[in-house]
Amino acid sequence: MEHATFSKFTKTSENAARKAGRIHLDNLDQSVNVRAKNASFDLVTESDLQAEKEIVALIRSEFPDHGFLAEENTYEKAKSDYHWIIDPLDGTNNFAFGIPFFAVSVALYKSGAPVSAAVYLPYMDEMFIAESGMGAYFNGKQIHSPKVESFEKAVLTTGFYYDRGKAVTDNLERIRRFFENHIVGIRRTGAAAMDLCYTACGRFTGFWEFRLSPWDFAAGRLIIEEAGGCITDFEGGGLPAKTESPVLAAGCETIRRRMQDILNL
Repeated sequence: MEHATFSKFTKTSENAARKAGRIHLDNLDQSVNVRAKNASFDLVTESDLQAEKEIVALIRSEFPDHGFLAEENTYEKAKSDYHWIIDPLDGTNNFAFGIPFFAVSVALYKSGAPVSAAVYLPYMDEMFIAESGMGAYFNGKQIHSPKVESFEKAVLTTGFYYDRGKAVTDNLERIRRFFENHIVGIRRTGAAAMDLCYTACGRFTGFWEFRLSPWDFAAGRLIIEEAGGCITDFEGGGLPAKTESPVLAAGCETIRRRMQDILNL
């Protein structure tokens, strides 16, 4: 890596994300079993489950006393202050339909604070990693969030939660407000971890979503912060490590504040 020697924590994060990514590439466009979870449009695949199993096994081989918070399974509470927060396949619905916008998200937190993170986009072979105090990196090169100060130069991205009622209506209203403020455009990839990393490196100017689980944003949070960007809830407060939250992220404070004002109108 450029100008950085990362800890065993971060190397393990990266190795686990790559291992899961290989599983997904092997399963992509194959006849993997797909089933619904809480709603007909909230899907889980065999690839999700297999990847999470392999990630947890790899981490346990290195840090047997650490705890886990993951999307697909519940794990015994650990005595350690260290907890790994894992989304084995962010963008499952994309994956299930053969759309290549999906990611693996692996983060380590200590007493609620991020320590290291890796987000891997297997189809593009794009690896984002970060370690607290060490910066954020994209495929081995350090990244810095560009300071886009004008909304007229902003490309934003968002996501839609599985609630198809008021949450969707509210978000569509926010989209209308953003366009009224003359942004360049809005994108929707279907993978929050990908959105956060692309915001960290400047492909997107800002990101918001009304409701994300911790495994959706745990790794992306550290990557944004270590790249010099901003990530908060809609009120400008900190993000919890273990509970669902609205998430607002931007490459600079000026854009974050403008987004916050529009989201809270």
